[in-house]
Amino acid sequence: MKNKKFNTKVIHSGHGADEASGSVMPPINLSSTFKQKEPGSFTYEYARTKNPTRDILENLMANIEGGDKAFAFASGMAAINTLCEIFESHIHIICSDDVYGGTRRLFDKVKSKSQNLEVSYVDFDKNVNWDELVKDNTKFIWLETPSNPLLKIIDIKNVVEIAKEFKIPVICDNTFASAYNQRPLELGADIVINSSTKYLGGHSDLIGGSIVINKNDQLADQLAYLQNAAGAVPSPFDCYLLIRSIKTLSVRMEKHNSNANLIANYLENHPKILKVYYPGLENYKNYEIAKKQMHGFGGMISIVLDCDIDGVKKFLKNLSVFTLAESLGGVESLIEHPAIMTHASIDKEIRDKLGISDSLVRLSIGIEDVQDIKNDLEESLNLI
Repeated sequence: MKNKKFNTKVIHSGHGADEASGSVMPPINLSSTFKQKEPGSFTYEYARTKNPTRDILENLMANIEGGDKAFAFASGMAAINTLCEIFESHIHIICSDDVYGGTRRLFDKVKSKSQNLEVSYVDFDKNVNWDELVKDNTKFIWLETPSNPLLKIIDIKNVVEIAKEFKIPVICDNTFASAYNQRPLELGADIVINSSTKYLGGHSDLIGGSIVINKNDQLADQLAYLQNAAGAVPSPFDCYLLIRSIKTLSVRMEKHNSNANLIANYLENHPKILKVYYPGLENYKNYEIAKKQMHGFGGMISIVLDCDIDGVKKFLKNLSVFTLAESLGGVESLIEHPAIMTHASIDKEIRDKLGISDSLVRLSIGIEDVQDIKNDLEESLNLI
């Protein structure tokens, strides 16, 4: 059947029943090496290069993102690192200013040395002088929308149209949204990247990353070569876990979305909260853009508490439904302090400029009963 809807794709894409056994779920192929018919004649050679279970996962990822080819990696950062290796040294990139701390760390403190990478961080909420911004060696534009941790929304289609004028590819980190809520390739982006640890995995029990691209044979060949050469690939078992998890992506995201929307509206009216960052609030900046390019607003919320760091720590310590932990996108509700935890690698001066203050807290709303989530927040907020 052609033109399957998204909820059907996540369950049926990538594989059918196993030909050998009839298994509905694809078996895990753990072999590290494969028999050749004669020298150089094979379907699979060595599991770092290609693996039957990883093939199924990559076909599934490409399908749900609306792309042509997908490449699975051992982590989101491994995927980003491999993508950077596509481009030569002494390059310049344009990056949205609010991104995951690990992304900034890789760009600013690793790739700046190994590839002489120069980054221009841009607030896309402001007027951008593209003629001044784009340089002869500008190789790509990096977007993270919704962003981490300030939930900024960038108009992907608008940036793509501008990028076309300069013949620069657009790469979009879709981790906070997932393919359920947003599909950047369908909005014109050239490459979409995910930390599949998060919503795609959804159960806080694996680490993974992915790159999905539109039809581009040269880029596909380059990525396949680097995926093999650098070897930062996921294990067959992690591939299996992701295949299993993606099958429930739709139903999980529906609950993440609905719970987060209710909690964001509750927090917006709470006297102990100075500001709520959530793209699903109708008075939120760029709400209309989010509504246009997303199919749901996600499960991530950031808030600014009306207290000092001691009050924030007291609030975090007394939560019981929420777990104080890094990461996001699991079925359980998580909470963290960006300045001390996920974004600690960013220089304080930059954090302050962005608005990542000591009073900012990031919530990953799980799929528990929403009343229990609300009660947990209310009880802890009343203590500060």
